Amino acid sequence: MSERKRVLELFEEYKDYTADRVKNGIELYRKGYAFLTVKDENGEVVEGAKITVKQKSHEFRFGANLFMLDELETPEKNEAYKKHFAETFNMATLPFYWDATEPEEGKTRYHKDAPPMYRRPPIDRCMAFCEQHDIEPREHALAYDQFFPKWLYDASIPKIKQALDKRCREIAERYATRINTIEVTNEMEWGIGKGRTAFYEEPDYVEFCFKLAERYFPANQLVINEHTGLCWGDRCRPSDKYYAYIKNAIDAGARIDAIGMQYHQFKKREVEYEKTRVTYDPVQLYKHMDLYAQFGKPLQVTEVTVPAYSPEAEDEEIQAEILKNLYAIWFSHPAMEQIVYWNLVDGYAHVWDPDLEKIRASQGNMTLGENYYHGGLLRFDMTPKPAFFAIKDLIEREWHTETETATNGMGKAQFKGFFGKYEITVEKDGKTVTKEIDLSKRADRNSS
Repeated sequence: MSERKRVLELFEEYKDYTADRVKNGIELYRKGYAFLTVKDENGEVVEGAKITVKQKSHEFRFGANLFMLDELETPEKNEAYKKHFAETFNMATLPFYWDATEPEEGKTRYHKDAPPMYRRPPIDRCMAFCEQHDIEPREHALAYDQFFPKWLYDASIPKIKQALDKRCREIAERYATRINTIEVTNEMEWGIGKGRTAFYEEPDYVEFCFKLAERYFPANQLVINEHTGLCWGDRCRPSDKYYAYIKNAIDAGARIDAIGMQYHQFKKREVEYEKTRVTYDPVQLYKHMDLYAQFGKPLQVTEVTVPAYSPEAEDEEIQAEILKNLYAIWFSHPAMEQIVYWNLVDGYAHVWDPDLEKIRASQGNMTLGENYYHGGLLRFDMTPKPAFFAIKDLIEREWHTETETATNGMGKAQFKGFFGKYEITVEKDGKTVTKEIDLSKRADRNSS
């Protein structure tokens, strides 16, 4: 085993435990039975009809951020980006950062033709892409202090609250009926003591933001989100910081509908092994999901980064192996409902680093070049890595249902499949009828 491959040792050590939980979890929580009844035009049941079942999409959400939509340096790269995204994912995280949507007070950037801003394509352009390709958009993030606009940095708390109220109202008017998942707060603990605004230091910040969001997004899913260290690296007890502040917020009246858990492996290569003994431990991963599932809320892996570190074949294969293990673990847990990879392409976004400001200054628009970090699923030249194919294979082949069945003497048939949308083709006596059905974890599974 090479030195780098040591990072996989816990997946190997607990492979039997993991395989058991993955297999049983997926069978129990990601699949269900559909019960079909076939009748003719007169309402009579049809016996012996051949039924072909083909899954068209997943109910579970697999996504990435859409921050480089039409942001790449050539038309060819932009088209490749859109093609790979649309053919793989059914969810996209959109950049609702306040300093990007309203960089100057009263001057918003939602319209598709808004002035360009690096890694911040206008929301309307993102929405059009999502709606064209049947991709569910995800809002990120409504009240994220680290990206509040500069014109609020020295503002009074009442003015900030008033501006946030206006922001929520404007976003709700434009998008509340088109975007289900609203990420309300993000990385509260990450920035303690270094907030951009005075409001951030207020003890009721989280409760205030969620109550405000509930007023403007009463029918949407309101999500809290936090950084990797708190989600996966704490002691896994109810006294953990993230668990405790979620509970405190709920007790104070915040309507939190889902719990976001980032998963960025922002580790330098020389300390990768040491720093991933918890985050690459299947037993610990399940323990943390089990802990947060106690709230009775869905869980979402909101931001995933696993580096390859180089374009060498071994490094890229290790990235793929890690992600294949992680996606299976997350997908098998009953509370999990979304997995969102972060940056699709190498070279266009930073990894956290003490020298980040120097990198930004030297690169100007923050295009970091093809040899920086290698945390994406596509290389800088837009060719897919093994990690991209590993995830795509899970979604489209391993976690995919295609089967055939036939109606019995009562015109009934059934099949078990992954939750999602299906194309059902019925054939009898030279006649063919095709219908789409929704096999949902949350709905009636009978169809005629």
